[in-house]
Amino acid sequence: MKISVIIPAYNEEGLLGACLESVKEAFGGSAGLGLEHEVIVCDNNSSDATAGIAAGTGARVVFEPVNQIGRARNAGAAAAAGEWLLFIDADSRLSSSTLEQLAAAIKTGRCCGGGALAGLEGVPGLLPRLASLSWNLVSRAFRLAGGAFFFCRADAFRETGGFSLELYAAEELDLSRRLARWGRARGLGFVILPGPHMSSGRKFRLYNPADFLVLLVLLVLRPGSTLRDPRRLKYLYNGRR
Repeated sequence: MKISVIIPAYNEEGLLGACLESVKEAFGGSAGLGLEHEVIVCDNNSSDATAGIAAGTGARVVFEPVNQIGRARNAGAAAAAGEWLLFIDADSRLSSSTLEQLAAAIKTGRCCGGGALAGLEGVPGLLPRLASLSWNLVSRAFRLAGGAFFFCRADAFRETGGFSLELYAAEELDLSRRLARWGRARGLGFVILPGPHMSSGRKFRLYNPADFLVLLVLLVLRPGSTLRDPRRLKYLYNGRR
């Protein structure tokens, strides 16, 4: 069984190296799991050393000129040779325990994809803890996978059309729903692993609560137009890292 690890990366020279090292260590300790893997980094039009850092670790580097995370993930998937695709964010770290959970879920033969509960590193304070707790409750209750850790069968990904090119955020929630429907038609589940899969939580350091409140209001009042407009999603697309 081969897993293609796909990492979209936009100006990620600061954290990409640690992410790639975590992937190497996790798979290096998985000799008994019968896993092959490849690592694909999609340079999403970075202006820093992202591509060079990825290439220096032996990862395959592909390029997506349009700055949109769904397109970057799709570009990585198009280059993948694995039977399973694992998308992780460049500011996150893959652990051996979460990889073992993933391998166990795959080997049951009863799932088509899923995600993992999330954790945040290095961001003390009530807001990050509440945000993480709230997301994990929603993820588990509604079987929605976050983009920091999202896996699926490669054939299911292709047959469902991959990540939406209309959305600049929440594209992973949209694909979660479509993959779940694809799986139900075939007697397969969409699962949320206990994880946790750890991310940097840097958005809580870079932006203040007022920024998140404005975004929340926009999502409530105009969800469709907000998710389709990168200018309203500065926490993803303004390049601050």
